[in-house]
Amino acid sequence: MPQAKSVLIPNWLVKPAAVHALVTTREGGISKTPYHSLNLGDHVGDGAKQVLANRAILNTHIPQEPIWLEQVHGTHVSTPQSRRAIKGAPIKADAAVSDIPNEVLTILTADCLPVLLASDDGKVIGAAHAGWRGLCNGVLENTVTAMLALSPHLSVANISVWLGPAIGPQAFEVGTDVLDAFTQSGKALPDQAFIALEGSPGKYFANLYLLAKSRLNEMGIVQIEGGEFCTYTDQSHFFSFRRDGQTGRIASCIWMSG
Repeated sequence: MPQAKSVLIPNWLVKPAAVHALVTTREGGISKTPYHSLNLGDHVGDGAKQVLANRAILNTHIPQEPIWLEQVHGTHVSTPQSRRAIKGAPIKADAAVSDIPNEVLTILTADCLPVLLASDDGKVIGAAHAGWRGLCNGVLENTVTAMLALSPHLSVANISVWLGPAIGPQAFEVGTDVLDAFTQSGKALPDQAFIALEGSPGKYFANLYLLAKSRLNEMGIVQIEGGEFCTYTDQSHFFSFRRDGQTGRIASCIWMSG
């Protein structure tokens, strides 16, 4: 993956040339500790001036101001039609889709899984915030459904996916409540998705990447890349809520050229 100081460019080999994506790192901004330094979240306690300056840095890498979502760990998907209806009001959603050139779909994270999606013809894109709750409750399924609604001739077999930086499978410790939620979701549960911690009854390491791949595969999506990061252990590049508590947010962005 080619790397600049403030952004990572996914080596997304199967994406169409018209689709572009990037993920910010925590480097190259102006925020002070504990938001050091390229914090893009305006809801985490960082100063407004610092966040605006950091977002201006992001804007030098993308065609226009991003579509910022008010993420609530839910499953609602923002569409071009729904965005027109609210006329600039805050967008409460955990995913977004678009068929409009240069609309920059953006997900903020600090351990949760950002998922970027694109049709192979480069005419429809999506982005989803997949923490364990949203992932369990269907945010990826809803995102794919919304993409298909934008393009009646699109098939799930022609959707490519890139999994961005998230907390890794050897760092994401959860309890039986999370395991039970996925077990009772009615969806297939991969064998290695939850690994019991030795000496810690009722505790497991959860694999967000594997859980997301399983959901995508179940829908018929097989072109999946990424998933090699761990925000918790890579402190030099990524924010991690689990590691630090009060911290910043990185952005995962996807857009289509006109």
